This record gives sequence, structure tokens and C-alpha cells, in this order.
Amino acid sequence: MTPKEMKAALRNERLALRDAMGTETRIEASLAMAEHAGDRLAFAPGTVISGFSPIRSEADIRPLMARLAERGARLCLPVVLDRETIVFRELVRGAALVRTGFGTTGPGPDAAVLDPSILFVPLSAFDTAGHRIGYGAGHYDRAIDRLRAKGLAPKLVGIAFDCQEVASVPAEPHDVALDAMLTESGFRVFNEADWLS
Repeated sequence: MTPKEMKAALRNERLALRDAMGTETRIEASLAMAEHAGDRLAFAPGTVISGFSPIRSEADIRPLMARLAERGARLCLPVVLDRETIVFRELVRGAALVRTGFGTTGPGPDAAVLDPSILFVPLSAFDTAGHRIGYGAGHYDRAIDRLRAKGLAPKLVGIAFDCQEVASVPAEPHDVALDAMLTESGFRVFNEADWLS
């Protein structure tokens, strides 16, 4: 089995487990994530942090994002422009959200495009080394590459439920490892850094 085939099998398996979680369990787990990380991230007021609007059975990190906004973060959401490109548009309180591709919603085209310093990354599976399996389209990998090409080094925080953990992700050379992982049971750091309190 090739790494790509192994990833596809793990993706399907872990997303099925995530889909099987009850709504109440998913809500409680999402609130626990806000408790684990809401005060853990260290950042200056005005720091740009990218979250995401949940689709399907993803964790709902809106309570976490609200807490970070209270602490002075400037929030943005990913917007899929085409099959290849994600940009991050500023999320401003009261602004309307529009359909932004792949079942997501986000700020409209009039919103400012920002470069996040901290990036919350949804995923289908992860391991204890910080390797992740996305949804297969490579949007986040390309977005991270573009940010790094600008000389930026966004901190990458994976977002998933405990049931999405696997023993080992078959990492490939193009894969981008996470700096930390947030689940309902806690905040795990793979790369110690000064961006945590």
C-alpha cells in the first residue's frame, strides 16, 4: 500500500469515527478545547489568528476564537478561491458571512486579506509526532507554503477530536508538521516555543 493509499484509508476510518460522535458530545468537546487553549496562546494585541467555520462533524472552535478576540486577536477565516488557493479574510464582528467553497462560510470579497501568525488547521487524522492527514485537497499545505515563501512562519495548531488520533501517519516529504495539537483532552505541543504561556 502506498503512503497515499494508507492516508486515504486512515482518513476514511477516522472521519467515520468523528461522524459517529453525538452532537452533544461534539459540543462538549469543542467547549473543552476553548478551555484548554483560550488562555494558553501568548500573543500581542493585533496578532492575526486564523480559525475556521465548522463543516460536517468538525470541532466548533468559535468559542475559542471568541475568547482570543476578547484577548485582542485579529481573527480571519480561510476562503477557498479556486481548487488550488486559500486566502485568509478578516472576520469582523457583525459582518455577513458568505458561501466560500467546499461547504464553508466566511467573510466576503470586501474583507481584508490577512497573513495569520497562528493558524488553526482542521484535519482528518494526526499522530503523536505532529503529523497530520488533511482532507486530501492540499489547500492548507499550499497556503502554508505561500506564507513561508513570504518569509513568514505561522504557528500551526491542529484541531481534532481524540478519536482522530492514529498510531502513525505515513509522512511524505511535502507534508508540513504541526507545532501543536488541540483536542478535547488537552493542548499538546510538538515544538516548544515562546508563543505559549
